Amino acid sequence: MSYHKLDPGDSRSPLRMADFEIARVQQALELLIRVAQPVLDRISNAVADAGACIVLSDSQGFIVDRRGKPPDDEFFKAVGLWPGSIWTEGSEGTNGIGTCVIEQRPVTILRDQHYLSRNSSMSCTTAPIFDHVGKLVATIDASSHRLGLKDPLIALLGVLVADAARQIEAELFRLAFPRCRIIVAPVLRANALLAVNSDDLLAGATRAARVALKITQATLDSPKPVALLIDAGGDAGLDLGAAELGVLHRALAKADGNVSSAARALGISRATLHRKLKRNARATDTPPA
Repeated sequence: MSYHKLDPGDSRSPLRMADFEIARVQQALELLIRVAQPVLDRISNAVADAGACIVLSDSQGFIVDRRGKPPDDEFFKAVGLWPGSIWTEGSEGTNGIGTCVIEQRPVTILRDQHYLSRNSSMSCTTAPIFDHVGKLVATIDASSHRLGLKDPLIALLGVLVADAARQIEAELFRLAFPRCRIIVAPVLRANALLAVNSDDLLAGATRAARVALKITQATLDSPKPVALLIDAGGDAGLDLGAAELGVLHRALAKADGNVSSAARALGISRATLHRKLKRNARATDTPPA
């Protein structure tokens, strides 16, 4: 950590925000904290007896909430796993929270893998939480001062933390698209969710879905039928025809079958609508409307 000019033997207490700064950060993350609370409670109830505390930080590594058992509170407050403490790599060197923020992936830092020797009594496992546009918004961390390097509970903590991050992320995504239906993308990637509006057009995608389906912001800025993204089989031309035909039929249904009204809603002429219906119906073996 020569870049940050840290001394591994530094015994100072972790940096901590002033009370007014803590309040400001917590207020800005009010929704996240509210969504995370039941998840933090649930995990804490499962692992607190192992001497673990559960910590929620913002995207910078500032702790905004935590859970733990009272007998362990004195230890965790002393080492800085407490609201207001700053766990960036710049202030603490290699550590679960700060390293997760930098790498934006789940990490586990065991005892003397911490850069500062004063943190070497802990084993920490941390997972990132991304918001509805795929941006890092928080991390969730489980740290214990009782578990050793080979303790099998370390792996269990990693699974629990990763699952908790997905739960929080999924709920934030649902809340961001209240008028859309949320579907699971048919890909082998956890938390690959899509938000689909009433016209079956793609309105949003989680980070996992964006990566798996190669969804860019440009894709979302010019919404396409979700069928184009999730139907991986068959001929691409047929997929396109079926998707477009679905859009045309929905427009007609909303216009109670009035072709002129449907054409106006779609921004095309009546003749163009008839032509698209006939062309796509032939391509997909569907009787024209």
